[in-house]
Amino acid sequence: MSSRIKEMMRVATARLGGEQSPRGGTSQAGRAEASRTARLGGGGGSLRRQPQPQAPTVRTIYCNDREANAPVGYKGNSVSTTKYSVLTFLPKGLFEQFRRVANLYFLMISILSTTPISPVHPVTNVVPLSLVLLVSLIKEAFEDWKRFQNDMSINNAHVDVLQGQKWESAPWKRLQVGDIVRIKQDTYFPSDLLFLSSTNPDGVCYIETANLDGETNLKIRKALEKTWDCVIPEKASEFKGEIQCEQPNNSLYTFTGNLIVDKQTIPISPNQILLRGCSLRNTEYIVAAVIFTGHETKVMMNSMNVPSKRSTLEKKLDKLILALFATLFTMCVIGAIGSGVFINEKYFYLGLRGRVEDQFNPKNRFVVTILTMFTLITLYSTIIPISLYVSIEMIKFIQCAKFINNDLNMYHAESNTPALARTSNLNEELGQVEYIFSDKTGTLTRNLMEFFKCSIGGEIYGTGITEIEKGGAERAGVKIDDDEGKRSATAVHEKGFNFDDARIMRGAWRNEPNPDACVQFCRCLAICHTVLPEGEETPEKITYQAASPDEAALVAAAKNFGFFFYRRTPTTVLVRESHVERMGSIQDVAYEILNVLEFNSTRKRQSVVCRFPNGKLVLYCKGADNVIFERLADGNHDIKKTSREHLEQFGSAGLRTLCLAYRDLSREQYESWNEKFVQAKSSLRDRDKKLDEVAELIEKDLILIGCTAIEDKLQEGVPACIETLSAAGIKIWVLTGDKMETAINIAYACSLVNNDTKQFIITSETDAIRDAEDRGDPVEIARVIKDSVKQSLRSYLEEAHRSLRSTPGRKLAFIIDGRCLMYALDPALRVNLLGLSLICQSVVCCRVSPLQKAQVASLVRKGARKITLSIGDGANDVSMIQAAHVGIGISGQEGMQAVMASDFAIAQFRYLTDLLLVHGRWSYLRLCKVITYFFYKNLTFTLTQFWFTFQTGFSGQRFYDDWFQSLYNVIFTALPVIMVGLFDKDVSASLSKKYPQLYQEGIRNTFFRWKVIAVWGFFAFYQSIVFYYFTAAASQHGHGSSGKILGQWDVSTMAFTCVVVTVNLRLLMSCNSITRWHYFSVAGSIAAWFLFIFIYSAIMTSFDRQENVYFVIYVLMSTFFFYLTLMLAPVIALFGDFLYLSLQRWLFPYDYQVIQEMHKDDPHEYSMIHLPERSHLSPEEARSYAISMLPRENSKHTGFAFDSPGYESFFASQQGVGVPHKPWDVARRASMKQQRQQQHTGRS
Repeated sequence: MSSRIKEMMRVATARLGGEQSPRGGTSQAGRAEASRTARLGGGGGSLRRQPQPQAPTVRTIYCNDREANAPVGYKGNSVSTTKYSVLTFLPKGLFEQFRRVANLYFLMISILSTTPISPVHPVTNVVPLSLVLLVSLIKEAFEDWKRFQNDMSINNAHVDVLQGQKWESAPWKRLQVGDIVRIKQDTYFPSDLLFLSSTNPDGVCYIETANLDGETNLKIRKALEKTWDCVIPEKASEFKGEIQCEQPNNSLYTFTGNLIVDKQTIPISPNQILLRGCSLRNTEYIVAAVIFTGHETKVMMNSMNVPSKRSTLEKKLDKLILALFATLFTMCVIGAIGSGVFINEKYFYLGLRGRVEDQFNPKNRFVVTILTMFTLITLYSTIIPISLYVSIEMIKFIQCAKFINNDLNMYHAESNTPALARTSNLNEELGQVEYIFSDKTGTLTRNLMEFFKCSIGGEIYGTGITEIEKGGAERAGVKIDDDEGKRSATAVHEKGFNFDDARIMRGAWRNEPNPDACVQFCRCLAICHTVLPEGEETPEKITYQAASPDEAALVAAAKNFGFFFYRRTPTTVLVRESHVERMGSIQDVAYEILNVLEFNSTRKRQSVVCRFPNGKLVLYCKGADNVIFERLADGNHDIKKTSREHLEQFGSAGLRTLCLAYRDLSREQYESWNEKFVQAKSSLRDRDKKLDEVAELIEKDLILIGCTAIEDKLQEGVPACIETLSAAGIKIWVLTGDKMETAINIAYACSLVNNDTKQFIITSETDAIRDAEDRGDPVEIARVIKDSVKQSLRSYLEEAHRSLRSTPGRKLAFIIDGRCLMYALDPALRVNLLGLSLICQSVVCCRVSPLQKAQVASLVRKGARKITLSIGDGANDVSMIQAAHVGIGISGQEGMQAVMASDFAIAQFRYLTDLLLVHGRWSYLRLCKVITYFFYKNLTFTLTQFWFTFQTGFSGQRFYDDWFQSLYNVIFTALPVIMVGLFDKDVSASLSKKYPQLYQEGIRNTFFRWKVIAVWGFFAFYQSIVFYYFTAAASQHGHGSSGKILGQWDVSTMAFTCVVVTVNLRLLMSCNSITRWHYFSVAGSIAAWFLFIFIYSAIMTSFDRQENVYFVIYVLMSTFFFYLTLMLAPVIALFGDFLYLSLQRWLFPYDYQVIQEMHKDDPHEYSMIHLPERSHLSPEEARSYAISMLPRENSKHTGFAFDSPGYESFFASQQGVGVPHKPWDVARRASMKQQRQQQHTGRS
């Protein structure tokens, strides 16, 4: 290639942002072979296409020509989800760790400790910091290694790639843009592909997108007719196509592009795109071209992390750390000033005359003060708990992995779905939630749709009564008998269809006064959809794969009405129709589908243009009532009015409604419109917008056929769950896209609203707004709605305040529709909206968009500064889930997008009771206790050093040995606090749900207030004085067995022993329940100290300071004084705590302490979990479950209900469950045997 051509290529590549050199090391032979398989017309090398400069918004791909694509520098297909590489692990990992204030602080302290001004050896700070960093880095490395292994298995999976005229297997990572690949049945797509051909007739294939959105319904994809013959490699090698498409983006459901073949431009739609991660089903194999690879695939561009969320407690912990910094600074300033004042040459025995180092030079007191300041910072550094963050992370992780994920109370046996904690950062946030934002469909309801009623030509069909109608009748005092036994012989109840009306079933609609309308109604149901039929083509055995349960229900209704949709091809829909005139006769009719105008959240409707066998052209449309009514032709006012009344009636019964309409088209009308449609579909810019605009041209002058009503029943336990959460002080808001009548009735059914509730309703369905709409001026309509909303908010807010003053306990509810909410969220009205919403116990927002859901959640989160939780099950709930403090995803019928964006996932709404009132509350209590205890034990330890400073002339002399200080947090006091964070329980799970008011302590943040911290700080201050002055003063006249008086290291070792023993015992005093793990950890920590000091004081080396404590413990243990101090000092130190806890419990008890006293004599409460008959538990899991159900022994201590170790094997033998015997059972069995013998003797 000449230098001129190379320069042109370089310029073109630079404009495209690509690399200058081709990717990979392809040999000359390989490149020649590639060029032979991708030339225009199979000519010589001079005819090979050269890449042209492209606009940055367009990607041009040459199929089957790697050399033509190489200069552009498209990314390879290898993916990496790891956080680190071998080179970046250490620097990036350390950077992540030192982003934490405490770690950065200790790094500075460690650096200071290496300087001459440090009174402590560097090991004092370096060792604990190194241990903390090591643990954190090992955890990061382990998690990243798992990700790396997963990436390797994916990148090395194999796929068939076209090489010459044959298929050759190659790993995914070797794929390049433009390659032709063959995908076999039940395998995954390795990249984003353009579907070329299939072994199925008419170029169709079936795919499953479960990995993408969780939906298991099969979806149909259709290849372009121009590429159908590329099935065999010989034909595929001749394919020379040029793809011009959009640049990589994260939009899963849109695609804009054109395929240029033989100078013909063919538009590419999402129907021809196969996304990476989806799998091929019911198709032997397909052939496709690679368009996006690796990290440029849509699924990888969507695989961004959920927005990082920090819990409120963690943010308040930062404030506590800052308070500790302030305390440290104050202590250092006092010591530094004291040093500057104390230093004086008059203390001749200190040798301060002559040449002395700057830190002790009396002639420069300012320098002495400054240097002493830095000295004391290193000396008092232990006041900041270095192991706190690691301990909290460990506790949270185990809480999620072992407690939340394995809770059988939140296990849904029908779907085999356990609870899933997707993050461990927000456990305690679950214990402080005050506002819940909930979706309705699929969250409060089951999202299992059943066709229940309909209105055709102004006549209602269907005689059933919904659950909400029954609930409304009961509220009105009317008793309705269950009509299950009174159903007619024509009633049918199957999946998606629960209908009873003899007038229309089994062809009886022929005798109705409007048979033509019935035919149009049924044809619309049978034709206007995207459902795929599966199985045998009989009404009894066929199954429907639908994108939503609503569509499947509507097609099932058409089948039961005599219009059986049984087959679909890319261009036709086949329906087996009951004969319009002859009863019992059927005919198979093929309707040619010319155009499909798909449903989306903006259009809120779906249309198809079809051609009847006789050539007649008809547009069928179904959609939301407000959308369809706007597009109806003039006239037929009676049926419109009647249908509106029917829609309101259906909405009041809690049914989901759709309107059906049609329009007859002339050939000229259709051809004129279709030209515009094809042009819009071929557009590379704003294709979706242009398609919507073209759709508006034909979706008008519609004739109303009728409307459908589908029932979506409430989930089991929803009303009881909402009542419990309301009693816990949690306010629940329902944000739904349904009509206001439906939303209000759901609110009644869910116990959010009752007859005694005062309702404030703001709706756009008022006379003033309707009059403005009739005039048709958009500006005036907006002004009228805004003024109406502004006036309503102001008047309702005043009325709400008056109501609360007159009737303080009255329940208030606020209901607003999405149109009014749009104006209420205006900054000028937002304050009144928030004020009224916060006063009301329940809020219902209907007809809201996904964006409005997120705006409402953000309004309360930022405006009210309350802890919020969002729960939903669909893709339209993702923004709301991410906007709240805590996001909950429901593993439901609408895919897994909500779950993938959530922090926690559950299968049913009712599981919120356990998640919040049990796990959330326990996590909050435990972490509050862990944090305050860390604060207490570190402050106690550091203050003893502080008191010693006053007796050393503020010189910075250390009181403790370096290793004592290093291991205090990481060994001698580390394990017990973790046990408390995992196992402490104030009341049982059943009592937590029985008394939901206990949850309000978390909402009020009762256990992490400055008042609570001040109490812990006071006792830390008191105990530090006891430890220092008790040991120091009492040892003034003490001496060892050799007659020598006790020195500094004897006193400090004795004081440290008292500190370790006391702080561990203090932890037991603060526990509400004590398990064997508490005993083991406390005893083990104290034993670890003695074991360490025995070994440490028995050896001495020349390169450290161990001579200070050499043989100290042996000298101390030879004196009676040591044992007396070890018994008295902890008792005196803990006496104040014991007195405070007793008085507090007696005079000012917490709510949970009252419940403890009420139930302190209750026998052990068995869990209410019962394994379902069709359980998915393995035999080992079932056996573990049986063991967990065994009773535990209870012991009492000063009014506290303690749980002692469970004697599993003993109780198991009583219950008939085989469990290995434990050593501690021997005494238990012996005592029980003795009791039985005594009872037997007494009877005899």
